[in-house]
Amino acid sequence: MKCPHCRVEVHQAFGVSAIGDKPIGKDRKGGTWMFFAASYMTCPACEQAIIYIRNQYPNTPHSRTTMLAYPQHRSERAPAAEEVPEDIAEDFNEASQVLADSAKASAALSRRCLQAVLRSQGFTQHDLSKQIDAVLGAKQLPSGLAANVDAIRNTGNFAAHPLKDTNSGAILPVEPHEAEWNLEVLEGLFDFFYVAPARDAARRAALDAKLAAAGKPPMKT
Repeated sequence: MKCPHCRVEVHQAFGVSAIGDKPIGKDRKGGTWMFFAASYMTCPACEQAIIYIRNQYPNTPHSRTTMLAYPQHRSERAPAAEEVPEDIAEDFNEASQVLADSAKASAALSRRCLQAVLRSQGFTQHDLSKQIDAVLGAKQLPSGLAANVDAIRNTGNFAAHPLKDTNSGAILPVEPHEAEWNLEVLEGLFDFFYVAPARDAARRAALDAKLAAAGKPPMKT
């Protein structure tokens, strides 16, 4: 199974705890609900709890169903890479988790995340729009990624909501596909600013270690 938190393939090792067999109320279809048992485990990869609730209808033992109780939704997107700063990764992961429930909340979190990413790279303008202008003007980004960042202005009708300029975390109308687009652009920025540099640094360090072992000077940087 894939962990609903981190999407890593893990071995199922659920413990089971009986909850009870008393009816607790009606479901949306008019049937009577009764909790039967909880299944739980800790993901060995991310160490997050995974909890399922099993229920059944009275006198129909073969009608059991299983629901994911925690986390509330399976994220279809992998969490931010470990190279991403913790505060930025936290906003990104939460934006991914709430996307199914609220595109507006997800977009607000991802805009705040974008602002933090740009700030971490020295683009400290107060307004998100001006930060985007600055990073595009610096011409640091590959053309495709630069175009994607520029397109953020069009999500949620950016131009029609000046509040977004000064309060990137504002909850404003946005389409689900636009909120998901924000997350995709952030993943591209993560790779460019954090993941790729860390990977290249590790490769250079490994090569320098080999050169040192051979009695040769390190690579020129």
